[in-house]
Amino acid sequence: MQKTYYPKKDEVTSHWYLVDATGMNLGRLATRVARALLGKDKPQFTPGVPMGDYVVVINVEKIEVTGRKLDEKFYYRHSGYPGGLKKITLREQLKRFPERVLESAVWGMLPKNRHGRKLIKRLKLYAGVDHPHKAQKPKPLP
Repeated sequence: MQKTYYPKKDEVTSHWYLVDATGMNLGRLATRVARALLGKDKPQFTPGVPMGDYVVVINVEKIEVTGRKLDEKFYYRHSGYPGGLKKITLREQLKRFPERVLESAVWGMLPKNRHGRKLIKRLKLYAGVDHPHKAQKPKPLP
């Protein structure tokens, strides 16, 4: 009889990775980060188990997009009141809140449940070069 392997909490090791987003494509970077957060590249990967790694992304403001997305892609939010729908272009979002652009792209690739909410907390985004995670000694993302 075969038994299904389910990793225990003490068997899972999480690493810290550092990614410099300068000149990287938004979608391709979001895919790599989402895979690292989920732990899909680990041999003992099990869906629904938080076995991914922590990812620190710096220079998010220098991310690139292709085509006419800067002016044609919109981010929407609603205040909850009638007529409270606001929209902002990708160009404005990158100028005002560059971290939200990558966070939104990565969140779109994670499961929309408790597991996904745990994973998105492992993502640390910074517009500039400085980050407070030097003590964790993050390695470059392979």
